[in-house]
Amino acid sequence: MEAAFFDLDKTVIARASMAAFGHHFYQGGLISRSTVVRALASQFVFLHLGANDQKLARIREQVLAMTRGWDQRQVARIVRETLDEVVEPIIYAEALDLIEQHHSAGRRTYIVSASPEEIVQPLAEYLGVDGAIASRAVVDLDGRYTGEMAFYAYGPFKAEAIRQLAATEGIDLEASYAYSDSYTDVPMLEAVGHPVAVNPDRVLARLARQRGWEVHQFLQPVRLRDRMPVPHLPTAAAVGGVAVAATGAALVAWRLGRQRPTG
Repeated sequence: MEAAFFDLDKTVIARASMAAFGHHFYQGGLISRSTVVRALASQFVFLHLGANDQKLARIREQVLAMTRGWDQRQVARIVRETLDEVVEPIIYAEALDLIEQHHSAGRRTYIVSASPEEIVQPLAEYLGVDGAIASRAVVDLDGRYTGEMAFYAYGPFKAEAIRQLAATEGIDLEASYAYSDSYTDVPMLEAVGHPVAVNPDRVLARLARQRGWEVHQFLQPVRLRDRMPVPHLPTAAAVGGVAVAATGAALVAWRLGRQRPTG
């Protein structure tokens, strides 16, 4: 069996996923107006200038502190109720083409993202892919985030999760594909036989040239409803454990924060 693994932000969708939900988190009373403004500014840096690991590590810690005490069920409900409005217009047409091509070739498809599971799992259902690997947060007995991580789907931990999935599902990684925009996903790209850099940052673009990897530029966000029927997503809150911190400044934090955990 073969598979194709897709990073999320700047690979499948054209914006940082957490920042995209900032307005709705504000309306839900989870964040302040100033946090939304900081998230938008951080998204600009992320999309156009990049960010280094040191900055992302600081941002990750800030977001873990900010989201401590958030109600997991409320976050999951907001995401599922607003997914169509927020994410549907910003999906790359080129990513949809590739997902369809891999399905037609009989390959399984997966989203692999440091973003929280509340976003990644509903989006995976939305796109009709076969599964998702995402970050998960620790929650207390009342279902509120503790500010700690249960699993951080970042860097080498993405690759480790992919290998575990491959062992369980009988996936031939040497015959499989992986797509990402970030140099922090080099371990994920190295885990498969067909790595592809998509909208790569400078470091990944240079590495891709050196190693002869394919490089794609995705430029055309398209409304999913223009390509296929949009599936109904249940509003049930529980989506499993979530990750409140794959980070990026303020809200952008979850995706931007791809710094290796310190312990």
